[in-house]
Amino acid sequence: MREKILLSVAAVSMLANAEPVDIGDIDVNATMSTSQIRDVAGEEVQNADVGAALTRNTSSVSLIRRSAVANDIVVRGLKKDNIAVTIDGMKIYGACPNRMDPPVSHILANNIESIELAEGPFDVTVQGAMGASVKVNTLEPTGEFSGDMNLGLGGWDYRKLSTWLTGGMGDFRFALSLSTESAGQYKDGSGNDFAQQQDDYIASHPSAKGMAYKPQYRDLDSYTKSTMMGKIYWDITDDQTLKVSYTANRSEDVLYPNTPMDADYDDSDLFDSEWEIRNLGAWSDKLTLHYFHTEVDHPMSNRYRLSSNTTGVIKHWLTTEVDGGKIENALHIGEHSIVAGADYSLRNWDGKYYKNDNPFPASRYHSIYDVDTEGVGVYIKDRFQSGAFVWDIGGRYDHISIDTARAGDAEPQYDLFSGNIMLHYAMNDELKLFAGIGSGNRVPDGKELYYRNKMGIMIGNDKLDAVQNYEIDAGFEYASNAMALKFKAFYNYLQDDILYNSTAQTIMGKKYGRYENMDAWIYGIQIDGSYTIDDSLYVDASLTWMQGEKKDPLTGQSDTDLPEIPPLRFIAGINYLPDAYTTLRAEVQASARWDRIDSDNGEQELGGWGVLNLNINRKIGEHFEITAGIDNLFDKDYIVSNTYKDLTLVTGGDQTMLLHEPGRYAYVNLRYRF
Repeated sequence: MREKILLSVAAVSMLANAEPVDIGDIDVNATMSTSQIRDVAGEEVQNADVGAALTRNTSSVSLIRRSAVANDIVVRGLKKDNIAVTIDGMKIYGACPNRMDPPVSHILANNIESIELAEGPFDVTVQGAMGASVKVNTLEPTGEFSGDMNLGLGGWDYRKLSTWLTGGMGDFRFALSLSTESAGQYKDGSGNDFAQQQDDYIASHPSAKGMAYKPQYRDLDSYTKSTMMGKIYWDITDDQTLKVSYTANRSEDVLYPNTPMDADYDDSDLFDSEWEIRNLGAWSDKLTLHYFHTEVDHPMSNRYRLSSNTTGVIKHWLTTEVDGGKIENALHIGEHSIVAGADYSLRNWDGKYYKNDNPFPASRYHSIYDVDTEGVGVYIKDRFQSGAFVWDIGGRYDHISIDTARAGDAEPQYDLFSGNIMLHYAMNDELKLFAGIGSGNRVPDGKELYYRNKMGIMIGNDKLDAVQNYEIDAGFEYASNAMALKFKAFYNYLQDDILYNSTAQTIMGKKYGRYENMDAWIYGIQIDGSYTIDDSLYVDASLTWMQGEKKDPLTGQSDTDLPEIPPLRFIAGINYLPDAYTTLRAEVQASARWDRIDSDNGEQELGGWGVLNLNINRKIGEHFEITAGIDNLFDKDYIVSNTYKDLTLVTGGDQTMLLHEPGRYAYVNLRYRF
């Protein structure tokens, strides 16, 4: 069954208001575990950072702040490979083992049409969707010539210029997106830029003074970023469409102040092709053939840091690429909507160390030595209705093998099964109940298996098992003329979760390192809702609370708190629409104190915080639109990201350097549509 969903431009979830601002009908295979986020490219977002945009939309997504841009996400306490990110069905991975370039950083917010966020192991169409599936859908070409131009200006010398053009000729449709942006170092609520945050830390941790920026580089911009996305669609017949696209992302001199290195550049290229054949007969409503290639080039170095004066310029240069494809068939049989498919992917990952552009000695040259992760999978899912009940059922099998060029390292193979059942029950027109049980998995990546630091010491553990998540979700959705409310409770049992052990013994050449399998669990609740006060005023809110715990402490440790479990997080907004052309929004983003931490592995207690953001959007005539606002109105000095030692961060002894969030930030965007 397919549902038509109307989304408000200010909504924080897929729930609709009684009288929403209609931005178009969206056909989705709607389930209670999936949210559609449409306003990712909103002009109120500070920059191209998709991770930051997601955290503004839903409390279930938290940010791992590393820089002014290209930040990572945590979805209900799970991160990295525990969540699967795809862009138009393409798999892309960051090259950096220190997560400077997470998958969501390889598409810019202004190129996104929507994001489908499926929390839990309830998406069998993507390998590795153990804890969540994040499907990014980019803008598509239309048959009529149209487009827009956007100019954005903001505090700390933020500048952005972008354009979107689309049109068609005969059986062909095309689209072109271009953008460029840059920004200076943001200042936190205490008025400190990146270099000054380093100064504050080094004042109490003098052994970290080598991590400071050199005097001539203290005022560098925090990043420069540009992108080009081109698409061509060919309607071969009324029932066949060939889609081809290419996206190039180029980032230069991205600063990571609480990391020992900065990114010299971060380049990614995404090649995509899809052949869609519709109405083949009784056994195929739509057949899709998909092939893609993605690649990332990421050198990072200490060339801007004082440490390079004594050690020389140390560069860690990594590349990764993925070739993959899928054959998928969708059909209806009676009341059943069935999707079945097979997919394949091959990821290569390689990393090398250099000093003053000369390779390290052979025994210490490679950090990740030409690692291939090859996977073949098959899946099937079915949705059908029986009276007041709607069932979603899915299953998947994967065979994955991992190879490395380093002699003597183990090369594991994994046979993995996953699946889920979710039941929806409509008690009446206003109240729906749902419950689901699912299992998902993911294999260890090349860093967790094989990574060696620049001293040649083994950090990875090539004896790791795959992680299996067994999850139960249950809740209800209520919708009346004035109110919409969605409540969800969840419980995850993580069998063989892969965790970092900072006290593990590491000896060069031994077959174990700092990663360890340990069972764990995460449980919590999520609430999203909205209430319409009158025709021009409505409020919305989103809250997520969770706890995480290891079954036992890691080897040699005593702490059982699971790392990277954010505290209670809350978003609330009030929206005023005085006329058909104007929208005003006041929004509070807040978090409780972060005091349940994995202290054995570097996490620190963080204070609670709350910030107020203001925004106004005004349409001027048929073509112009202006957006202006202030984030963090009261210039709060706060921190959202912890210091789990899975990441290599600046440390001067007892405590790792925390990175503070941006302070008060004013911005304006002018858009011209044609």
